[in-house]
Amino acid sequence: MFVSLIVFMLSGAGLAFVLGAIAFISTILLWGPSALIVAVLNTFETMTSEALMAIPLYVLMASILQKSAIIDALYDAMETWFSRLNGGLAVGTIVICTILAAMTGVVGAAVAAMGILALPSMLSRGYHPQLALGAICAGGTLGILIPPSVVTIVYAITAQISIGKMFSAGIVPGLILAGGYIGYILVRTWINPELAPKPSQFEPLPLREKLAKLKSLILPAFVVFGVLGSIYAGIATPTEAAAVGVLGAALSALITRRLSMPMLSEAATDTLRVTAMILWITIGARAFISVFVATGGADSLLDFVETLEASRWIILGAMVMVLIFLGLFLDEIGIILLCVPVFLPIIGALGFDPLWFGVLFMITAQMAYITPPFGYTLFYLKGVLPEGIGIGQVYRGVMPFFFIQAAVLVLFALFPSLVTWLPEALTQNAR
Repeated sequence: MFVSLIVFMLSGAGLAFVLGAIAFISTILLWGPSALIVAVLNTFETMTSEALMAIPLYVLMASILQKSAIIDALYDAMETWFSRLNGGLAVGTIVICTILAAMTGVVGAAVAAMGILALPSMLSRGYHPQLALGAICAGGTLGILIPPSVVTIVYAITAQISIGKMFSAGIVPGLILAGGYIGYILVRTWINPELAPKPSQFEPLPLREKLAKLKSLILPAFVVFGVLGSIYAGIATPTEAAAVGVLGAALSALITRRLSMPMLSEAATDTLRVTAMILWITIGARAFISVFVATGGADSLLDFVETLEASRWIILGAMVMVLIFLGLFLDEIGIILLCVPVFLPIIGALGFDPLWFGVLFMITAQMAYITPPFGYTLFYLKGVLPEGIGIGQVYRGVMPFFFIQAAVLVLFALFPSLVTWLPEALTQNAR
């Protein structure tokens, strides 16, 4: 089955249809056409999942926010506050991407917006293209880890873990990762001032004008507080909080005078496209995994791992390397739906926390997003590259940030409490 998957994927066929076709053909060959009822039942269960309702709502929220000029105002404020810092605009880009991650949870929205707004601004001021491109690509991936993340929802549903716990587990790691990016930019521009203009080249603004720019943070804070605050206060489930987020995004668009029927229609169309893609992959992957499990594949793999005379950390490292390798070819939704049902029993048998492993999984997904040659953020950014800048410069620009992600992954592997203490604290307070 996995050999067939690789062969068909190399042909360029869509992942959802490759997974479904292999599952259907395998089912018919092994048990006959009547066994296809299992695939029908799996599909029905997927399409009636209440937890999956959060996905179109969070995507709709992100799409409305992207079209409501809030991101433009945010960048204007960050440009004002960070311009007199070494590498300040690149630092401000990471800060905005962190805010956008907490607002939308969708990677494409942050990368596309920063590619349109921040990239021309940094290049016109003399920033080295590789530094600017790397900051945008890496900062955009924070939406995978920082809640509310659509990828986290898919992982939690697949792993049968509380979505709220997965959200809380991603907050501290996401902020640490953002801090790592900012630290790298500050140190790199201090060592090599040629990468960014000197702060003295920017004319200082009066404090009153700088404070006035901060009003652009009000609407993002309103949306973030509405979504995450309603979850952690126990007022709403993560699915219900997605509806709160859509309402907050619509009110924000109304305040910025961007709310209109054409804008809502365009946002709804984008949501339909993204949601359909995710659900088709989910249906195909569930059919594939159900056949794999029914044939004894999962049990055989678990038995094989248990008989290995190797440290559990070596086995964990091997699984992480598999995830990073798959990220060269597959999107993170497909990797989750393919690997989590197979890997989680092994994680449990090795005595690891599935919640902690989920955060490691999210970081490998971030690494996949910026890994050449098929990282998604690289293609998001390619569409808005100005003349004279090729995809090769994007590849070179993201590599330092890739190694930062790898270092943070090792940090969380060595110190699991950095991941688990916040979910545990929130659980104790709830009691």
